Amino acid sequence: MSDDPKRDELLQQTDAPGREAAIASGAIVALMILAWTYLIWLFWNTPAAMSESMSSIPAMQMAQTVRLSEFPFVFAMWAVMMVGMMTPAFTPTILAYVQLGRHAVIRNQPLAPAAWLLGGYLLAWLSFAVMASVAQMTLLETHLIASTGSSSNLFSAIVFISVGLYQLSPMKDACLARCRPPLDFIKRNGGFSNGRLASLRLGLKHGLYCIGCCWALMMVLFVVGVMQLLWAVLLSAFILLEQVDPLEAGVTRKVSACFLLGVGLIFLVKSVI
Repeated sequence: MSDDPKRDELLQQTDAPGREAAIASGAIVALMILAWTYLIWLFWNTPAAMSESMSSIPAMQMAQTVRLSEFPFVFAMWAVMMVGMMTPAFTPTILAYVQLGRHAVIRNQPLAPAAWLLGGYLLAWLSFAVMASVAQMTLLETHLIASTGSSSNLFSAIVFISVGLYQLSPMKDACLARCRPPLDFIKRNGGFSNGRLASLRLGLKHGLYCIGCCWALMMVLFVVGVMQLLWAVLLSAFILLEQVDPLEAGVTRKVSACFLLGVGLIFLVKSVI
């Protein structure tokens, strides 16, 4: 402690963002571990559980029963999947926000806790999980997909080729440009506002841009099966590399587009053989 209480107080305030960065990083890691642990548990337990629960349902009631009673389970599965897959890509933005908090404290305008930013981001993806759950239940009812993935090679080909083309589209470029690099996004969108609702809106806006970037990649899960962890990891890697690409040359998007188009062509060939 020095002889200047005001100086000591200022030093403590400027150290707060460093502590918040450590807390935010730890919380994100814990959130990812919990999400992926739950997904792994579902991967090993869902098929048997669903088979047992469906074995006693008459065939004529199957579609209606699945649509009504299984929706909460499907939503929970998508919600946890979105948290596990998308939180890593948001980590640089969280850390940039906390770093800006240090300057805000010096100006005596402290930012809202980073939890509000993360909450807005997750709110966007939980809303997407609702829409994805509805889409999955609709596709199940129309028999285009089964619980383990697509039942039609032609449908699989259409999805993979469409997603591959979207990876190269101007809309993908526009959405990705809005949310990276993280520091620029925060500055462009009122990141110095110190209200909690402002921070929540900032996270929500970032989440909506991320949905614009990644919604098509998520459609691959309809084809391969939502609980295919290898594909979930692969898509998560594509998404993360798109966000942190130091070259900003779209290399990851081009590689992923070629891969997805190639898989789509394989399914297309299978559909006509």
